[in-house]
Amino acid sequence: MGDAPKIPPQSQDSMPADEYKMEPAPDYTPRHPGSGKLKGKVALITGGDSGIGRATSVLFAREGAKIAIAYLEESRDAEETRKLIEAEGSECLLIEGDLGSKENCEAAVGRTREQFGQIDVLINNAAQQWIDEDFANLSEEMMRRMIDSNVMAYMFMTQAALPHLKEGAAIVNTTSVNAFKGNNSLITYSTTRGASLAFSRSMASLLADKGIRVNAVAPGPIWTPFIPGSMPPEMVEDFGKAVPMNRAGQPWEVATAFLFLASSDGSYFTGQTLHPNGGMIVGA
Repeated sequence: MGDAPKIPPQSQDSMPADEYKMEPAPDYTPRHPGSGKLKGKVALITGGDSGIGRATSVLFAREGAKIAIAYLEESRDAEETRKLIEAEGSECLLIEGDLGSKENCEAAVGRTREQFGQIDVLINNAAQQWIDEDFANLSEEMMRRMIDSNVMAYMFMTQAALPHLKEGAAIVNTTSVNAFKGNNSLITYSTTRGASLAFSRSMASLLADKGIRVNAVAPGPIWTPFIPGSMPPEMVEDFGKAVPMNRAGQPWEVATAFLFLASSDGSYFTGQTLHPNGGMIVGA
């Protein structure tokens, strides 16, 4: 990939943060021509407005899928992603709302089916993250906010989508390298990502006989709005340098893992996790 771009100190006061404010801009661009791997499919992607979700949305569109994006409130990023999807010759539906609410998850699924008539791929990716500076005094509100976003939303979305998923459908959940190795400054976040990992494995077992595959992707340090939105500027500077590849990953480098698991390329994968993490060795 060549030299990694230098990441200067920066921070934002919102979570999720805004991609358009990041310097340098995350790289979402697919690297290869599409080959129709998702032709005729509809993908519902949570957190598809930015970061890994944006890169996955654009890649899936290039591969022929129509895209529904569910996001919290980052309308400027979402509109930009819609333009990118349409530039790939596909269609995009934007759905704003807090997915920690079961009602909103059901509405997102309903709107997707109303617009496109089907759902073939569910990508549970939207999440929130904060540094646990003082875990002993971390507020119940903050804990529940992360659990609602990172755990309950995945379960609610899956519940809502399941009646509409047919044999051959795929669910891919985002987890994290921190679910495997732990992180003493991201205790709550890492715990929620452990939950999404266990959820993926359990649902894979439940749905195998229905021909629905469920897998997970566990990114390492990726340059997304998570980083300036949750870390102080001094931690953001040169983010990702500690991994063996000596750089942060880019969203497009994670999107390819989602495509593999969502398409027929991954037809013999269920209950598994892919690890785009720059060389960190963790238990599978």
